[in-house]
Amino acid sequence: MTSGIRDKVAIIGMGCSKFGERFDCDAQDLMLEAFFEAREDAGIGTNEIDAAWLGHAMPEQGMGPTATPASVALRLPNIPVTRVENACATGTEALRGAVYAVASGASRMALAIGVEKLKDAGFGGLPEFNFGPRASLYAPSMSAPGGFAQLASAYSAKYAIDPADVKRAMAHISWKSHENGVLNPKAHLRRRVEMDTIMKAPMIAAPLGLYDCCGVSDGAACAIVTTPEVAASLKQKHDYVMVKALQLAVSNGVEASHSSWDGASITTTRNAAKRAYQEAGIKDPRKEISLIEVHDCFSITELVTMEDLHISEDGAAVTDVLNGFYDRDGGVPCQIDGGLKCFGHPIGASGLRMAYEVYLQLLARAGERQLDNPSIGLTHNLGGFPHENVSGIGIYGLPGA
Repeated sequence: MTSGIRDKVAIIGMGCSKFGERFDCDAQDLMLEAFFEAREDAGIGTNEIDAAWLGHAMPEQGMGPTATPASVALRLPNIPVTRVENACATGTEALRGAVYAVASGASRMALAIGVEKLKDAGFGGLPEFNFGPRASLYAPSMSAPGGFAQLASAYSAKYAIDPADVKRAMAHISWKSHENGVLNPKAHLRRRVEMDTIMKAPMIAAPLGLYDCCGVSDGAACAIVTTPEVAASLKQKHDYVMVKALQLAVSNGVEASHSSWDGASITTTRNAAKRAYQEAGIKDPRKEISLIEVHDCFSITELVTMEDLHISEDGAAVTDVLNGFYDRDGGVPCQIDGGLKCFGHPIGASGLRMAYEVYLQLLARAGERQLDNPSIGLTHNLGGFPHENVSGIGIYGLPGA
């Protein structure tokens, strides 16, 4: 019988590059920037790492389809290095590989690193994904804003919520993230935006305006994980973070196949969250979780995710958002680092970047944006469209939490 990975793995070091238009760097440079920070944080030598996972979703944009560029750039000691890709949840997939290797006993100390170099392509959005030869049967051609705009319409219809109230909640979500991102020196966009500006911004795909959409970016993030016993021998008790749960759920086609899915939520997020809470021993996430980092590719995604994570009641996220429950001084602060709205979305790095912020907050290292005494943090990393996607959920806490 499976027992899960709760408290079987510790994160002893994390690093994150500056995100942005990094035309001065290639992908290997960005990996080094994140890796050097993580290695120094962990207090180890490169030769102590015995396995690594590279998250890189767009090989045609810089590094090719193998893991060799990571091994070469970081001068890893001829260890196994595996490249993984799972759409926009690639960063979480890389971390999952490293964590599971340590939890299983196959690795003593493993590295997860994610990177993407997208600004060189010159596009305003992500390059095209190929969802396979049967994609036309269940994934008709659509833009990402177009797909998530339908999520907003379905959400309003299901709960009979005035679309104007949903729009105001989405604007508050964007406003909140930009307020937080100003305090983060590693964010791509560090500028406050007034609510009136957000509400009057050009429409991208109704009801999603310009500030409801995240941009693309260049960046890298990484984590070094090991057993709790090794962590305790290397660091002080409260100088590392325990992995409480790490779950992934992937669409099986049902959402797009018939009417059992109402289009107003993300099925995989709900399933992954339930499994993660069970694994972590979380009974009441609204009361037990100190902060969350979620996949705010669009403001409506963050709004719906509050309910999919079972923090807001179904149909109540609009009220919670407008009441400031997810603001930095609210009940469960969300996107305290600025989120995808302010960091952009270098696909392979985003999931690890979320874990990086939770890690800093739990260890009280977040500087100006530090929260008061957080003990449990959650990350949510989503890839794909509302009807066809993968959701990754991570839960992290201090030793003993």
